Parts: sequence; C-alpha cells; structure tokens
Amino acid sequence: MRNLLFTLCLAPLALFAQDHGDALVHWTDLETAQKAAKKDGKPLIIDVHTSWCGPCRMLDANTFHDPQTAAYINANFHAVKFDAEGADTIIYNGKTYTNPSYNAAMKGSRNATHQLTMQIAPVNGRVAYPTIVYMDKDGQVLAPVQGYMTPEQIEPILVYFGDKLNGKQEFPDFQKSFKSRRK
Repeated sequence: MRNLLFTLCLAPLALFAQDHGDALVHWTDLETAQKAAKKDGKPLIIDVHTSWCGPCRMLDANTFHDPQTAAYINANFHAVKFDAEGADTIIYNGKTYTNPSYNAAMKGSRNATHQLTMQIAPVNGRVAYPTIVYMDKDGQVLAPVQGYMTPEQIEPILVYFGDKLNGKQEFPDFQKSFKSRRK
C-alpha cells in the first residue's frame, strides 16, 4: 500500500516532466552544429548569453522554453548556447577562439569577453546580452539580433531564417506580410 501511494504521488511529476521535456530546445556546441549543418543544410541559431544577464535568463525561461518556439527551432535550426564570457576553446570556421583574459575567480559574474563573441555578435561594433546570432549552413553570420524577445517577437525572425526566406526578400518586406503560425 505504501509503495502504491508513493507511486501515485510521483506519477503526476513524471507526466509533467515528460510533457515539458519535448518543449526544450536541443542545444549543442558550435563545432557539432557546423558539422551537422554542412550535411543537412539547416541554418544555425546561437544564443550568446552570460551567467549574470537577467534578460538572458528571461529569454531562456520564457522564449526557449515555449513549446511552439522550441519545436520550430528544433525542426529548422541547429541550436547553440554560447557563454559570451566563458573559458571554452571554440573552433569556428576552422579557426580557434579563446578567452585569454578569462578570470576563473570571476566565474558566474562579469568576466572578460570571449574572442568568438567579438567575431559573431557585435552590432555596430558593440556587444549586448542576450544576442541571438543567425548563421547559414556554412557558418557565415546572417544577422546578430540583440535583446530579449518574447515568443511572439522572435517568431518572424525565426521563420525568416528557418524557412530560408532571407535569400528571397528583405526582412522589412517579409515582416509586412508575415502571419503568425502560433496557436
């Protein structure tokens, strides 16, 4: 009887976890994403974030955990989560990028900016967090988009790059005729 009660109490938690497990974006590293993109032609989406950034955490919790947004990203992109101030050595387009000024004692707070951040994420020479970087299948930056976005705000940008419409029309023209697919 005790085991039955225990099982019945845990069953809703297991179901909840299963229902939401599919809603998460399937993140990978940049090197793996680039190799996969060369094979299947999907573009990349890179979440350039930091551990101390409040809007970065909001983007993750509210946007990347939205079931419709996550499903679209998983179907149409190779998704990369990249710590803009981390210590990882990253190979991007055959070149190695590091963070030579990284201070391990500052882990979890503001730190030096990773070389790759400066390569892929600046807008008008400045970086801000979060930045979502869209890349083509060959690892060429299509657009870095800075700032927090809700699922409704990010949807047209995802569709523009995910459906590969960026080579067919300019984004302002696309945006004028865009109709949300959200349910």
